[in-house]
Amino acid sequence: MAGAGLTSALGDFCYETTTVILPGFLAVLGVPAAALGLIEGIADAVASFTKMVAGYIADKFGRRKLLVLVGYGLTPLGQALIALAVGWPLILLGRIVSWFGKGLRGPLRDAIVAQSITPDTRGRAFGFHRAMDTIGAVAGPLLGVALLGWAQHLPWETASGPFRLVFWLTLIPGVLAVLAFLILVRDPEQSPNPALKFFSTLRGLPARFKRYLVAVGIFGMGDFSHSLLILAATQLLTPAMGVIDAAQAAGLLYVWRNVVQVATSYPIGMLADRFGQRGVLIAGYGLGVLTAALTALVFATGAGTVVLLAGIFFVAGLYVAVQEALEPTVTAEMVSQDTLATSYGALGTVNGAAKFVSSAAVGVLWTAVSPSVSFAVAAILMAAGALALVRVR
Repeated sequence: MAGAGLTSALGDFCYETTTVILPGFLAVLGVPAAALGLIEGIADAVASFTKMVAGYIADKFGRRKLLVLVGYGLTPLGQALIALAVGWPLILLGRIVSWFGKGLRGPLRDAIVAQSITPDTRGRAFGFHRAMDTIGAVAGPLLGVALLGWAQHLPWETASGPFRLVFWLTLIPGVLAVLAFLILVRDPEQSPNPALKFFSTLRGLPARFKRYLVAVGIFGMGDFSHSLLILAATQLLTPAMGVIDAAQAAGLLYVWRNVVQVATSYPIGMLADRFGQRGVLIAGYGLGVLTAALTALVFATGAGTVVLLAGIFFVAGLYVAVQEALEPTVTAEMVSQDTLATSYGALGTVNGAAKFVSSAAVGVLWTAVSPSVSFAVAAILMAAGALALVRVR
């Protein structure tokens, strides 16, 4: 459990550093919000379908560790491609490579964690794992923002130079994540099931779990990538601070969101173990609605101060902590152990496909209509998902 947590912390250190400075990098390159939404949406879609196939392969053949190692290894490769980019196409390719790796490792790692613990401690275990995961998402962006501030004072031919330097440095924790998983994590391998068929397995998943996936999918169609939330903060703060300082401030706000997630993930898991996981997850979905609604309101009123944005990122951190800790926990309660990885793959596929719709739609509506309209639509869809989850008994 500790080895998986350390690996996740290093992996998040690698790619979350990119997440926090990527909107500023795109702003320097002159790439519009619609392109960022499409990049993040396509990357999420690739990750989602990869999760489905990876989960099925793991349940069929029983061995998961090698695929997880490959997944962690692809993340630094994607970071290198982004560092070389001069426009959005190579950024898209780098993001796809990184997210393919993320999709490959995610459900298999969660299955390893779930089968290494007892059912009555799943909420706390996944809360601990997500907390470790997010520690890297705090330390990485903090160091990235600091390095960006230091690097901008070096002589560069273009304004993109400081960003590229930070991208190259993220390769170090990415490689360390591969080594940590290789050395520290033991897979409690299940027996191979060569007779397992992909589509028949999906059809055989419990009806209640399928209704749960519908609710998750509806919520996910409004659950936009938080790269867009960083871009929102960057745009709102740029008139008063300038683009580099605004990008740093937005990065620190994202770090603040991750700090909130770290601090609340384990207590949320304990709360869910005590009072019921579905109810706490519904409350978390409600916080997601509040995040999108407040962002829409800030754009509509033009009141984008650092303090108000910090409040929005605080609520965002709370709802992500609930979502990431409890969606896999609820899944484990609904399905059998011999299809656990496939079920996690299905969950990841639904989440990723829905986020593709959300991120692309929010980015396009932002550019074509207005940011306030785009985030208001996201809030409506998340509210519909929360109501659908209420109906899942």
